[in-house]
Amino acid sequence: MDGTKPAGRARQVNENQCQMCMPLGGVIAFKGIENSIVISHGSQGCSTYMRLANVEHFNEPVDIASSGLNEKQTIYGGEANLKKALDNVTRVYAPTVIGVLTTCLAETMGEDLDRIIQDYTKERGATGIEIIPVPTPSYSGSHTEGFWAATKSIMAHYARHSDHHRRINVIIPHISPADIREIKRILSLLGLDYTLLPDYSMTLDRPYGGTYQKIPLGGTKPEDIAAMSGAPLTIQFGETCPDELSPGLWLQREYGVPLVNLPLPIGLEATDRFLEILQKISGHSLPELLTTERGWLLDAMADSHKYNAEGRPVIYGEPEIVYAFTRICTENGAPPLVIASGTKNSRLAELLVPVLADIEDKLILLEETDFAAIDVAAALAGVNIAVGHSGGKFLTERRGIPVVRVGFPIHDRTGGQRILSVGYAGTLAFLDRFTNTLLEAKYASYRTQIKEKMMIRSC
Repeated sequence: MDGTKPAGRARQVNENQCQMCMPLGGVIAFKGIENSIVISHGSQGCSTYMRLANVEHFNEPVDIASSGLNEKQTIYGGEANLKKALDNVTRVYAPTVIGVLTTCLAETMGEDLDRIIQDYTKERGATGIEIIPVPTPSYSGSHTEGFWAATKSIMAHYARHSDHHRRINVIIPHISPADIREIKRILSLLGLDYTLLPDYSMTLDRPYGGTYQKIPLGGTKPEDIAAMSGAPLTIQFGETCPDELSPGLWLQREYGVPLVNLPLPIGLEATDRFLEILQKISGHSLPELLTTERGWLLDAMADSHKYNAEGRPVIYGEPEIVYAFTRICTENGAPPLVIASGTKNSRLAELLVPVLADIEDKLILLEETDFAAIDVAAALAGVNIAVGHSGGKFLTERRGIPVVRVGFPIHDRTGGQRILSVGYAGTLAFLDRFTNTLLEAKYASYRTQIKEKMMIRSC
């Protein structure tokens, strides 16, 4: 297998995209900041699209304001619209943080966002609101890049020299609220103090509260972000994140905070690696509860290995998610035949080389791709199961390939925000879903296959 180069690339025009737009990822990052709201500097349709995508996945109200640019502003500029949007959001929501995300239209127009916000701040005086601009035109990347860009901008906005303290920094990629809660549980079991950025575990998966809240409770506190420069260590789950978008690398370069870049703790090896580091930092041994959960996972791996050996997966989605699930599937005897991502600037190709070094099957790697290309590659490779978001439903409709849903967006099932995949417990939950999907497909067609074989023999 040659894992160093993509075996194919999609057409420039996406027929059915594998990724979503850059500002949408920025919205999710800002939802992880306490008392924040986002303004999309662009047309009304952009914010509507992003609200719909988030609401369908998280099953929560997600308010996104818009500067409402139209044909007139395209010619004369959208400064007045943005200032009016800032006024309206301040009056209606009373946030302490406003993220301003650009769109393709605003960037193509050449809007000077920094200058507009500086002028607005001078005109309005001290309002107690932090306004953080982030350039996120979709032609510069997918929602993955938007997430990382917004997270880095948030950190750069707040970070300042801080006294040294014992809280470690934990920076996450775009994962589910359930996964965030599991990472926090593991950190707490090891007795560690930490600042997690961004933390949308409650803002995008809130308990039922009766009365609607315009801005839900939760999120990383700005004062904690400001103190991240005094941390003894940063753990970032971002091995596929480009250097120019890496919040942890920026913090290391600007303030000297040591960075440990890890894969998501999905799978036995990756979770072991994460916990080994936490044990060194905390000075504690592995808690009995986590030891038990590891044992349950090992038992499940032994139970399911004979079934997983029949799996020939296609894994698609955001690079960090794809990398994590490639590792776990390979660990469990089902190395992927096709790996695909709508993002083009990741390190997937180089990271996959050691993971799939002993695999004899030739891998098809598609980057910056669409589902038209994924569909063709899956058919050529003989794929029989898919791992990824709801976009893969077309593989089921056209090829009969069942999909184990993970990642974002999941809009044709409920509970996307509660899908747990990290840690020993999450890995076990995914393994059961994966194995049972293979078994369901096998036994659903078992008798048909026997009849077809008997008919062939009789002929």
